[in-house]
Formats: sequence, structure tokens, C-alpha cells
Amino acid sequence: MTTPWGEPALTRFPEDPRDRLRAWDASDEYLLRYLAAERVPLDGSVVVVGDRWGALVTALAAHRPVQITDSWLAQEATRANLARAGVEPGAVRLLTTQDPPPGRIDVLLVRVPKSLALLEDQLLRLAPAVHAGTVVVGTGMVKEIHTSTLELFERILGPTRTSLAEKKARLIFCTPDPALERPANPWPYVYTLPEGIGPASRGTVVNHAGVFCADRLDIGTRFFLGHLPDGRGGRVVDLGCGNGVVGTSVALADPGAEVLFVDESFQAVASAEATYQANGVPGQAEFRVGDGLAGVPSGSVDLVLNNPPFHSHQATTDATAWRMFTGARRALRPGGELWVVGNRHLGYHVKLRKLFGNSRLVASDPKFVVLKAVKR
Repeated sequence: MTTPWGEPALTRFPEDPRDRLRAWDASDEYLLRYLAAERVPLDGSVVVVGDRWGALVTALAAHRPVQITDSWLAQEATRANLARAGVEPGAVRLLTTQDPPPGRIDVLLVRVPKSLALLEDQLLRLAPAVHAGTVVVGTGMVKEIHTSTLELFERILGPTRTSLAEKKARLIFCTPDPALERPANPWPYVYTLPEGIGPASRGTVVNHAGVFCADRLDIGTRFFLGHLPDGRGGRVVDLGCGNGVVGTSVALADPGAEVLFVDESFQAVASAEATYQANGVPGQAEFRVGDGLAGVPSGSVDLVLNNPPFHSHQATTDATAWRMFTGARRALRPGGELWVVGNRHLGYHVKLRKLFGNSRLVASDPKFVVLKAVKR
């Protein structure tokens, strides 16, 4: 990536030479060019929110910025990119969306996330640290910035305008108004599950901002809950757990099960733990933020339940699902099972047969299928 501060070599995480997706885009470049051209002072407290793969903080590392991200993968990519650029350890402070934010912010740079709820939560959490002299600049691709995006900046921080578009990217300029009366933060959002979905019926869900389908049960998960395997005890993984409804349902049905909730989103794992606790589940559980089943010992799991995502930010890709399936096969014991729910058109049965040598249709409706693969 070419920047006014050099040309760092950047990769996503996990690094894959076959991956054609870059670790930055035109909106990152546009923001960095603006900061240099306008000589924005960067000698104070610089906070970068939503940096996708560490491109922004790697370029600005000499100014010792703070990165705030919801993504474990983005944080690991940032560590790798900083090391590759020769940045000394500790020069960039890495925080998650679950960590207390800095107490003062002089420059706030916001890479607009896909989730409007996550943007709302982060702006509300950061607003007390913003002062009248804070430079606030957002960035994103034109298709990512909507009227609702600008209204959030305006409602929470102050008057907001946008730049002209360059290479399909746009900047957001916000002038903080310390006298602005900010709304209360509505996150996390708590709701009650409907009847007819198995052991979790009428249960409680706690959703932190940015977690998929934050205010209701999504239809894919609802379908999955109606077709989960019968209780069998052992070690169960809710892989890509989101708000943890699937794993919590398993634990409610079978108190003897040891459930591991895994997601790469810090917000998701916090939601899963809160959902589990809100339902008074008597069994044992572990909550882990990370890259799927990496770090889980081979042959140590009896059952993996998975509703894999098929988007990476704005890109449609099956790379995440493939990594999840591969990790599940490694982690499962012989005879262990991977159960997957997905849209019919995604063709997961082909991948499962290629990887496991088998795939059985458990249930289907016009939109979704539930598939089972057994490790031989």
C-alpha cells in the first residue's frame, strides 16, 4: 500500500498466498492522503476505530495510535503487519470493542463498519473522550456510507458532512459539539425468544452491538434450533457462536455437555457468555475469541455446530466456511459429527463430501438445509 508515510507490505489473517483480497482498500488510502495533505496534527492521542486489517495504524505507527476493533482476525493481522513493517512492540496500542476506551481523543479516525449498530455503540462509548478540538474523520467506500451513517455522527458527535468521492471512496468530516445532548446507549439489547424452538423457547438473548441479527432471532438459526441433534453429552462446540443461542440450547437440553463457544468477534463472544448466564444454564461452558477451532486439540471434540458466514466485510467468499469445516474435521474425534445450517444455494454438501467423504441431509425447507458430516 502506497501512503505518505511509506509503502508497508500488508496481508490479511490468516495469511493465504491464494487469497486475492487485499488488506486495504481505496478508503484507507483516501484517509491517509487527506491526513497528510491537510497536515492534521497527529502528535496527540490518535484513535483508529474499525481498522479492517491494520492498514491505518501500520501507516501511522510513528504517531503511536490506538486501534479499537471487534475482530480477533483484524487484531492478529495488525500484529503481523506491524512486525513486518519493523514497528517496535507497544508502539501501537491494540484494544477490543469490549475494552474501556481512552480517556481523551485528539484525532478520531473511523473506518465505517458494515453494522450501523456497532458504529452507534462505538461512537457513544467514545463520545465522552472527544472534545471541541478533536479532529474526527470517517472513511469508507461509497456503498458503505448512507444517510443513516451520517445521521449517527451528527446525532452523537456533532455537525457532519462528506467529501467528494475518489475511487469510489468517501470521507466523513464531523465537528464535535461538546454541548450536544447524546442519547443513551441502547446496547447490549436484550429480548425473549419465541416458543416452538426447542429447549431455548422463551429464553433470553443478550446481543451486543454488531452481532448478526441483533434485535431478533434470524431465520437460519431458528431453523437450526428445530433440528439440533439429541443430547449426547461430551464436548460440543458452537463454532461461530454469534449470540450463543445454539450452544445455550444444547446446554439447556443436556446439562452433561461441555460447550465451547467460539467466535472471532469480541462482541459475539461477550454476547454468548451473557446469553448463557441469563438463562441459568447448569452445565459447563468455555468462551473463546479466536480463529475458529485453531488451538483446540485434535480429536478432542464430539460435536460441532456451525452456521458459517459467507461474507468477509463486503466480499462474498466461502473461505471462512472452508476453514471452519477443515478445523472441525481436525478437532473431531473419530465418529464425531459436524452439523451445519446454511442457505440451500451455497452447496455446502459438496464441500463436506470432499472433506469428510460423506454428507447427509438432516432437514430442509425452501431456503435452508441442515447437513451432517461424520468423521470416519
